[in-house]
Amino acid sequence: MSERRPAPTVGQVVLGRRLQELREAAGFKREEAAQVLRVAPATVRRMEMAEVALKIPYVQVLLETYGVGDDEAAAFIDLAEEANQPGWWQRFHDVLPDWFSLYVSLEGAARIIRSYEPHFVPGLLQTEAYARAVMEAGTIGQAGPDTIDRHVSLRMERQRLLERPDPPHLWVIMDETVLRRPVSMRGEVMRDQLDKLLEFAERDRITLQVAEFEEGPHPGTYAPFSLFRFAEPELPDMVFTEYLTGALYLDSRTEVATHLEVLDHMSARAASAERTKKLLRERREDF
Repeated sequence: MSERRPAPTVGQVVLGRRLQELREAAGFKREEAAQVLRVAPATVRRMEMAEVALKIPYVQVLLETYGVGDDEAAAFIDLAEEANQPGWWQRFHDVLPDWFSLYVSLEGAARIIRSYEPHFVPGLLQTEAYARAVMEAGTIGQAGPDTIDRHVSLRMERQRLLERPDPPHLWVIMDETVLRRPVSMRGEVMRDQLDKLLEFAERDRITLQVAEFEEGPHPGTYAPFSLFRFAEPELPDMVFTEYLTGALYLDSRTEVATHLEVLDHMSARAASAERTKKLLRERREDF
């Protein structure tokens, strides 16, 4: 049985793209690069697509073949070795789906995260009790207490990025449904969660907005999604959208531009940050 391969890191995605750009700039086809390495063309494709870890001996040969200078090649190799190191989330591999591992990596590397959430408080903003209630409701399938504990621990660990000295800017639009549908029969769960949202709403690099019912339908109604923007110019904006049994990662300019346009449209119509705080305080009084 083959060993389970960890999901790609952002570094592997970035360097894989760069390796493809260098190959194309040097005028090589994948088949020609594969001949140099004496491997199948699929091996080159899989490195470029970050479907496998960057094999350092292969990368060294390819960089030389593509005419990359010594200094740039040395820097590339250093980055590749760093990118191949597993992220902290890999220790949760027993409960972390392969399709979500890349999301956690993107989340940790992004400078801006813009999200629309129609059902629940986003994971980065959940209290431990709220997260547990959501998972006990079956959102991760039928799972026992130990598995739920692991999922909750992972979610709490993810939130550490908001405590970094230079955290990403998190800009969230939540549907009003998120505030109206309690996740637990215990009122304190929602009350504490609303208190936490009010606390987050006061932070400089967190923007919260609510898409109110009275504004009617909006173009983001279909599903939750997140858009990631990075400091690295090599990595384009990426969109993540989730469905029942998996997820899609979109990076084509057309698809990303469409999602960005929808986010801009929704943010213009949603309650302002100040009004959102008022809505959160009013909803808290119901508990």
